[in-house]
Amino acid sequence: HVQLVESGGGSVQAGGSLRLSCTGSGGGMHVRDMGWFRQVPGREREGVATISGGGSITYADSVKGRFTISRDGGKNTVYLQMNSLNVEDTATYYCVAGMPYRRIELSKSEVTTWGQGTQVTVS
Repeated sequence: HVQLVESGGGSVQAGGSLRLSCTGSGGGMHVRDMGWFRQVPGREREGVATISGGGSITYADSVKGRFTISRDGGKNTVYLQMNSLNVEDTATYYCVAGMPYRRIELSKSEVTTWGQGTQVTVS
């Protein structure tokens, strides 16, 4: 039974930075993709960035060059460093994990566990 606990988020001015963290517990975290999705009210939840246990990374085009995802395998923790934030990045950010050995990339259908969500507000 996988559980995800998020931290970070908050409010920042446009152009600023924030870092999100998420620690997973449960079986096989080291072979599960982890990452982040986000959702704005009234819109579909969308993939932001994911990383495999082996370090393969997928970014949404909208965040390439501004966001960096990384992973500490020993701690089962994934980080999302968000730089050059703009108002369009305002959303609830969800940590995600997938099935062992299956890639999430940016596909919501491959997500099997969702975190509780953390709000990011850019003004």
